[in-house]
Amino acid sequence: MKEIIVSVFLLIAVIDPIGTVPVYLEATKEFDRLHKRKIALRASVIAFIILLFFIVIGQIILETMEVSLEAFQISGGLILFLFALTMVFGDGKPEREKSQITDFKHVTVFPVAIPSIASPGAIMAVVLMTDNHIYTIQQQTVTTFLVLIVVALTCVLLLIANTIQEKIGSYGITVISKIMGLILASYAVQSILSGISNFFMK
Repeated sequence: MKEIIVSVFLLIAVIDPIGTVPVYLEATKEFDRLHKRKIALRASVIAFIILLFFIVIGQIILETMEVSLEAFQISGGLILFLFALTMVFGDGKPEREKSQITDFKHVTVFPVAIPSIASPGAIMAVVLMTDNHIYTIQQQTVTTFLVLIVVALTCVLLLIANTIQEKIGSYGITVISKIMGLILASYAVQSILSGISNFFMK
């Protein structure tokens, strides 16, 4: 149970459902209510398919390239750490991704599905959390189900995005995003330390 709770918090940190809300609101501001709902649902499905692809195929790609688990843990941890730093010290996920919106006809895929929900950090995290050498098929199945739950949670938040924005405001969203960044940074450092430890224990 403890591992499941830790995994859920980690997935919430890397996917950052709250931080996705202002990106979605900006991307869909020219659409009516019906189209906004369709974009939220389709973007969530696309994001989950992308994450599922990396859960299933990600490690195979790495092993084909002869990348060791230790190297991937360390490099993945570094990337996650840098990603976390941008969440803590940068302008924040919402402002950075809102500035990338240029085509309102394709907002479902970009930037709502990618990189807002299925971010580089989320992709890296799900690959690390479903490593075949560490986790059993049952554990990987549970992790995949947890990814589905967090993406579904994100979808629900997008469907009620206008209400969320009115309740907590842009400052509240920024604060939550930075807290998620701190949690992610801790996980990233732990991944780096585990990779170094496993390398020297060979």
